Amino acid sequence: MISFDIPGWGHLEIENIVFDLNGTLAEDGKVLPGVKDKINALSEKVRAFVLTADTHGTAGAEIQEWKAELVKISGENSKQGKLEFLKTLRPEATVVIGNGNNDQLILREAGLGIAILQGEGMSAAAWQSADIVVKDIGDAFDLLLKPNRAIATLRE
Repeated sequence: MISFDIPGWGHLEIENIVFDLNGTLAEDGKVLPGVKDKINALSEKVRAFVLTADTHGTAGAEIQEWKAELVKISGENSKQGKLEFLKTLRPEATVVIGNGNNDQLILREAGLGIAILQGEGMSAAAWQSADIVVKDIGDAFDLLLKPNRAIATLRE
């Protein structure tokens, strides 16, 4: 578990991290450098899930040897499918990291929603639904591995 107190925002105990794959952990279907090691490090503290509609059909091969569970969501109404998956966890104890329009509901409903703006862009809906917006996945990992960053950003 990852736990931290954010003045004026509240106490956050993270049990799960849900990652979108394409546009968040991967670009054009290829996982970005360093992602596997960071997810495996976080998986020592929390349960990690990778949600994807598998647009590029590469998800299974790309995340081999990760300490994360791959969850394929139907491409048809994937926004609702992702939300239904989040509801199987404790949303208030879950961090969601994503970039797409189909991530907006889970970004909003999670205990902490982090939107990523990388090479594949970020939807305006994801931007508006997130608690924090960062420039790349490395920054998102650092918010969790170095909690004072999230505290500095979210404190009131």
